[in-house]
Amino acid sequence: MSTYDFVIVGSGPAGSALAAQLANSNGKPQVLLLEAGENKEDKNLRADCNSREIDYSRGRCMGGSSAINFGVYSVGARDDYQEWARIVGDESFGWQNIQRRLKDLETFHGEIPEGMDKKYANPKGDDHGSKGPLHVGFAREWERDLPELLDVFEQAGFPLNPDHNSGNPIGMSVLINSAHQGLRSTAEDLVAGDKNNLTIATDAPVQRVILEGKKAVGVEANGKKYFASKEVILSAGSLNDPRILMHSGIGPAAQLQKHNIEVVQDTPAVGQGLRDHCFVPMVNTRTDTSTDRKAFYGSQSAMDAAKKEWEESGTGPWAKFACELGIGWFKLTEQITSTPEFLALPADEQKYLLQETVPHYEIITHFPIHWFIPDFPTEALNYSCLLVFLFNAQTRGEVTLQSSDPDAPLHFNPKFLAHPFDRRLAIEALRDSFRVAKHESYTKDNVAELAMPKGESDEDLLEYWRANISSSWHMTGTVKMGKIGDSDAVVDPDFKVIGIENLRIADMSVVPVLVNAHVQAVAYVTGATCAEKLIKEYGLA
Repeated sequence: MSTYDFVIVGSGPAGSALAAQLANSNGKPQVLLLEAGENKEDKNLRADCNSREIDYSRGRCMGGSSAINFGVYSVGARDDYQEWARIVGDESFGWQNIQRRLKDLETFHGEIPEGMDKKYANPKGDDHGSKGPLHVGFAREWERDLPELLDVFEQAGFPLNPDHNSGNPIGMSVLINSAHQGLRSTAEDLVAGDKNNLTIATDAPVQRVILEGKKAVGVEANGKKYFASKEVILSAGSLNDPRILMHSGIGPAAQLQKHNIEVVQDTPAVGQGLRDHCFVPMVNTRTDTSTDRKAFYGSQSAMDAAKKEWEESGTGPWAKFACELGIGWFKLTEQITSTPEFLALPADEQKYLLQETVPHYEIITHFPIHWFIPDFPTEALNYSCLLVFLFNAQTRGEVTLQSSDPDAPLHFNPKFLAHPFDRRLAIEALRDSFRVAKHESYTKDNVAELAMPKGESDEDLLEYWRANISSSWHMTGTVKMGKIGDSDAVVDPDFKVIGIENLRIADMSVVPVLVNAHVQAVAYVTGATCAEKLIKEYGLA
């Protein structure tokens, strides 16, 4: 048995940000960080529709999903955070405070390859940090057809945005990566180094919170108990926090009773409210002279040589291919505001969707889609892929118990496209993206369609989504934050589980807005926000 001031469950972006800031505070509390997976010192880790099953991958190692994600480092729209602050009634979550914490987290590298026009990437120093543990920025090399494709977007009427992390993501940008000099930056970087008041335990999957009445006093991991003299904080993610809560007796009473789990507190909202971004690809093969992808991906010797170069210096093709993307966020205001689906939304949601910086969909270019399509033909490796992402979906999915075994995963159902507005948005997003996909400056290099809608009718576009939809692994909102008394709130604006003492949750599971971003940056800043509140409350500054 071991006792610490704070016990944190999960070493992903939120948990590591929280643990690091608590441990580094002047009060020097004793902090335990528990990770279900291994401490993998492997450099390579740094490099339901139509009855379909959809992949829900998560990272199970130090750094959590930051060790396996695609390295997109986007912070979202400033109006996302203003909406978060409005929903919970706490300006701690407003953009000014969030941006301050984001800047503290990062060291930004704004250099772009020599000879590139600054219209593609030209960040302002005031919007970025220079002394944080996360190294983020642009890849040192870009695929040669990236600027050409950005020009096509501009010709098709999409504005260029020189910095998608300024607080206004609207427009087409070059991706900011969570990497520097060919090396991934992960949440593990936040807790690196010797700290005599921070203990990290790996291979320690937590089954339940130890409760004395309605007070959390510790956690149990594979039969071992870890106690907290001050607080337990769950940062295990949107799919695991509900599992731990429910196996601790906190959750929907009917589910708990069905699996013979003693009900400590009936909290119906636990596991409800699951939100996620989804996407579909559009893929065309291209002329042999328009890309370099076949020469690289189609040659094992070329990839092996590139891996050797990357291992030695962090440079070469593996620091370029699949590392630098075009990425843009766009609005559909004219297409949706007069539709019955939009007009049926609550007034607050309509107002939010019309805010200046809130996008309705996203496009990513240069994505390595051949890794995700079974039996992708080698001869088709000279291809162009446009991923179209649906943002601000109104559907609420759920995660539910399917076993009394605390190590068994829950049942995940995102219910993609279940809401009428989501279906309308999906149709209009795909249709709007045709401005690029069918622009003559783009199609002149096309050879054949590999994955495209068969037509442009509402029915054809919606069916294409249903047949090809995938998760973005941005699972959010399963133990949602809200004001005391909100029927859908599990935690309050101070991250405290309502009705349970000394238990907080800090990760994407509490975020009440599906932030318009690839959400690792949101997870980091969520952990940092919780840390700031704890440091103030316990006088650790």
